[in-house]
Amino acid sequence: MLTPEQKKQFSDLLEALGQELDISKEQYDAVVKSYQAVGNQLSKEGSLLSPYKPEILPQGSFLFGTMIKPVNEKDDLDIDLVCKLTGKQPSWTQYNLKQKVGDQLKENTVYRKMLKEEGRRCWTLVYSDSANYHMDILPSIVDSGYQMILENAFLNSKTTDLNELAIRITDRFRDDYYSETDHKIWLKCNPFGYAKWFTNEASIDLSKRITLSESIKPVPQYQKDKLPLQRVVQILKRHRDLFFNGDEDKPISIIITTLAARAYQKETSIIDALLNVIDRMHLFIKEKFNPKTGRMIKWIGNPVNEEENFADKWEEAPQKEKNFELWLQAVKTDVRQALDQKDKGLHSVMESLKSPFGEKSVSLAFANYGEKQLQLRNAGGLKMAGITGMIGSVGRTSIIQHTNFGAKKDQ
Repeated sequence: MLTPEQKKQFSDLLEALGQELDISKEQYDAVVKSYQAVGNQLSKEGSLLSPYKPEILPQGSFLFGTMIKPVNEKDDLDIDLVCKLTGKQPSWTQYNLKQKVGDQLKENTVYRKMLKEEGRRCWTLVYSDSANYHMDILPSIVDSGYQMILENAFLNSKTTDLNELAIRITDRFRDDYYSETDHKIWLKCNPFGYAKWFTNEASIDLSKRITLSESIKPVPQYQKDKLPLQRVVQILKRHRDLFFNGDEDKPISIIITTLAARAYQKETSIIDALLNVIDRMHLFIKEKFNPKTGRMIKWIGNPVNEEENFADKWEEAPQKEKNFELWLQAVKTDVRQALDQKDKGLHSVMESLKSPFGEKSVSLAFANYGEKQLQLRNAGGLKMAGITGMIGSVGRTSIIQHTNFGAKKDQ
């Protein structure tokens, strides 16, 4: 059992770790500048797409603030983007729309060299080694008035009808890819509805909400301060990456994010949130009958489309399910082992965290935490709890500040 002082200290340490895992403001600004340039290319005057007001918007972890740096600093950040078109020519099929987006990108000689082979639903732009990121651009169609619905959804703290935020996308594996011209029959996708759902789950109160409305503005602002659920997801994703070391059968981020958000119970401290989430995540893995195979399958429903199962690959690749179970048990063990070091001092806690969360990230996080504690002590803000002897900003006994001229009692 942790004392209030210990909870505060562990939460501060996990916050420092989360900050270390975050992409930097410079990286964030570079990505935003790059995808705005892509949007300008697609909406260029005279292009076949310009009448449909093409706009590039972030989706996934870049949108709701859970992106982390890759373990290997030389690896790319994976940026997921939506190319939102308001309407289309009536005769365009999914194939036509996808190709029009690709053709408009290829008109730019720089983008032509950066384009990878066409994906199932996206076009991918690979930036230079110095940039260290690539962008998956998802062509999509929305109807007139969608932008107002989107903006109202993110500005409004109340839950809206998330189905209204759905978009229609292309999928070249569908039978109607080359033939269907009615976009309302195309595959439905709801990345912004999911982001709104995650926002509602992560928010603690109106004064501490994630302001996702910034992310759908032309120049979104970098979000430095994160809520406990955002930090928990970042920490879990880093543990996953290190635990599997490149294994393609590792748990996918959308499963970790969804189960963490469902398990989260509005805890205000990161350590409470983390402990609760890892203890409760398994409760939200359901079972459903698969009429095609006649067997029960594991089901992790998309909260904004319950017909979609995020664990749909588990049936055909059982190792994915086994790996999730192995990982969840491992993260529980590693977090508990770190907590068990609490009476041995911060150095022991730090050493226990290095292997599961990364030696460099943990060392930098503890260094930053120590620097902040030093600043707090110099300002007279450190106190010691009478029973535990833990040092922090809560407690009863003020710590004496030492100077070159002796010692003085902080007021």
